[in-house]
Amino acid sequence: MSDLASTPFEELRAHLLEHSVRRGDFTLKSGRRSSWFIDSKQTVCRPEAMVLVADAILAVAPPDATAIGGLTMGADPVAFVTAGVAASRGRMLKAFSVRKEVKDHGGGGRIAGALDAGDKVIITEDTVTRGTSLLEAAHAVIEAGAEPVLLVAVVDRGGTAAAMAAAEGLVFRSILSAPDLGFEFEGA
Repeated sequence: MSDLASTPFEELRAHLLEHSVRRGDFTLKSGRRSSWFIDSKQTVCRPEAMVLVADAILAVAPPDATAIGGLTMGADPVAFVTAGVAASRGRMLKAFSVRKEVKDHGGGGRIAGALDAGDKVIITEDTVTRGTSLLEAAHAVIEAGAEPVLLVAVVDRGGTAAAMAAAEGLVFRSILSAPDLGFEFEGA
């Protein structure tokens, strides 16, 4: 298990195994087949696990971070619950979503929510296999004039996100990984 092996992280791991991990025959987004699937939203969106998720993200959050968000839908519950829990403890993190496409009406753009030029940003995701969603969100944040300071996933399923992030000069962390859940990495 990662260096975050404390009781709250073990509780998060147990919750993921009980509510989010499915065994069977699944086709992944990449088209590859797998004997297991993880729907982390089944953990991230349940009230008994929300604070566990937020605490885990906040434990690795750089102290100078001012905003948290990522590509909608995977990042939304993680970012918003983390910002809410942080605010309840006196740490102010703005929250935002990166749209998958540029909005062509209203204010336009890809960013929805609170993100300002100059913000130091945590880019998040519930589960990553390759890490492409994190990088897409990081690019949108950079285009908006903000600086990604950490890419973080609740679960790293694939084991390739750290290398992809490092190749672009970005730092990646995961709270838990496929091996932490009893599976091998399934990187593309």
